[in-house]
Amino acid sequence: MNTLRHCALIAAAALLAGCASAPASKDNAAMFSPSRATEHRDHDDLLTGGLGLDGLRAMLPPAFADAEHPTPAELRRRALWSNWRGIADLAPGGGYGTLYGSVANVPGREFSALAHIPGAKQPHRVLVQLPDAFDANKRCVVVTASSGSRGIYGAIAVAGAWGLPRGCAVAYTDKGNGTDYFDLDAGQGVAEDGTVAPADVALAFKPEPATGSGIAYKHAHSQDNPEADWGRHVKQAAQFALATLDAQLPQQAPFTFANTRIIAVGISNAGGAVLRAAEDGEPWLDAVVAGEPNVLAQGYGARSLYDYTTEAALLMPCALPQLGIPAMPGLEAKCAALAARGLLSGDTLDARQKDALAKLHATGWTDAGLRAGAISVGFDLWRAIAVGYASAYGRYPHDAHPCGYRYAALNADSSPRVATAAERAAWIADGSGIPPGAGVGIVGPQPLADLGLTGLQCLRALWTGEGADAQRVRKGVEETRAAPPRAGLPVVVIHGTDDGLVPPAFSSAPYVAMAKAAGRDVRYWQVRNAQHFDGFLALPHMAAAYLPLLPYVYEALDRVDAHLDGKAALPEDATIATVPRMGAPLGPGNLALPR
Repeated sequence: MNTLRHCALIAAAALLAGCASAPASKDNAAMFSPSRATEHRDHDDLLTGGLGLDGLRAMLPPAFADAEHPTPAELRRRALWSNWRGIADLAPGGGYGTLYGSVANVPGREFSALAHIPGAKQPHRVLVQLPDAFDANKRCVVVTASSGSRGIYGAIAVAGAWGLPRGCAVAYTDKGNGTDYFDLDAGQGVAEDGTVAPADVALAFKPEPATGSGIAYKHAHSQDNPEADWGRHVKQAAQFALATLDAQLPQQAPFTFANTRIIAVGISNAGGAVLRAAEDGEPWLDAVVAGEPNVLAQGYGARSLYDYTTEAALLMPCALPQLGIPAMPGLEAKCAALAARGLLSGDTLDARQKDALAKLHATGWTDAGLRAGAISVGFDLWRAIAVGYASAYGRYPHDAHPCGYRYAALNADSSPRVATAAERAAWIADGSGIPPGAGVGIVGPQPLADLGLTGLQCLRALWTGEGADAQRVRKGVEETRAAPPRAGLPVVVIHGTDDGLVPPAFSSAPYVAMAKAAGRDVRYWQVRNAQHFDGFLALPHMAAAYLPLLPYVYEALDRVDAHLDGKAALPEDATIATVPRMGAPLGPGNLALPR
């Protein structure tokens, strides 16, 4: 990867030359930092960094020549590896690259910058991938956001895999989340090129205050509640794409929202982000495809992620054995402690488990969602989400978590320690954007003997309680509530019926009902035997029971693209009766894609 460093004046002029539907150039200068351009050809392509399917399947990540000082090219390749594996089922027999999806070698260029939402304390990353085979006749931009809290390549397997081989430019945003961790002990963060840098240079995230001990990360500690602005992040990424196309393809300029097809796509948190972008009254979007969206609608049984996450963190471990799922270690003591605190009823373990299950059923959980949610229990994901999102929604700095949590590198006994230079250097590539992971752990407010329950109860009380901190967190959640999409905008929502992380009954189903009640053109695919994590289908027991969701996202993109070409109607609502693999290779009959 050869880095082409432009001087700030030239880069800014190039970016501002054709920002369609944009305000005056002075405002655009404040929107984007000078862009950084890189070339990706031969053994370093846009889609896989030269790894190809075999390289992405490798069990170990691409190595760094110097573990403490990896180059931007090494960091990019490793970030592609980790993000592909975190999102897609790449296992042999899973069908990726043969039955659906693409890991084609796509040569081209990348352009990246930091973008600024008015009033936000921290920037978000934007990136445009421009393939050499960009289809100037179609003038297509696929705009996306990272799923979960991932870094800028967090949607490569979703938008890049579909758009790049078709000659579309692909625009990404980390939507104010990402893997720009800051080491408070070392006073170092992440520069725009992904390398570690001191706090006195321009960083992608610098917390306030930038002092203390441990680790801060952007999603939790920006003090911006980035989820409230996810739709604006997506639009800025599209604006950055148009400006980049103007600068790089001047003979075909101007590229505007009026003459360039803009399709937004995302899954999970990014699914929620593109639905928030769909609310914009300006007709800049041509179509939206949202997979398993974390979206908070108004009414129709909608529940916020924070609400059902904190509930699940407390009750789900005790409920799961009633569904035939093996008990986690220490379960009897945890269920007894919950009973002692008045959260469960019953004098026996069986009675307490039944009460936990009944309570979850009463708030809308299905058995299918609970079974799939078991993997979030096993990976401590419910606590991870609750801890980080409490900080984000309440706009708390890293040293003021209302329940006393913080983050640090951990010793084997879970005690905090100072991170090493090698750990720090790899965070941008290896992190998922929300600890624990990549050597960063959660430091709880109570000792292990507490079983973590006091902290979890505190997190739950931020939703159910009436104190100042609870009001502050709930206000942040309310800022994320979605409205119906723009009238006339084609929207397709896809969700697995067995999703145990973002249950459709709390998210997509209420959103679709709200949108349709408002007269909007929203189509809804409900996919049987699909849960939230395609990346976990490499696990044999998951592959036997569940189907990937990405094939349906790609199919929906195909359908809306054909519709925009005037070649087909939009897909109808469908409940897709899939057939589990049961250990066999994935085939077309398993997917039962609607035609």
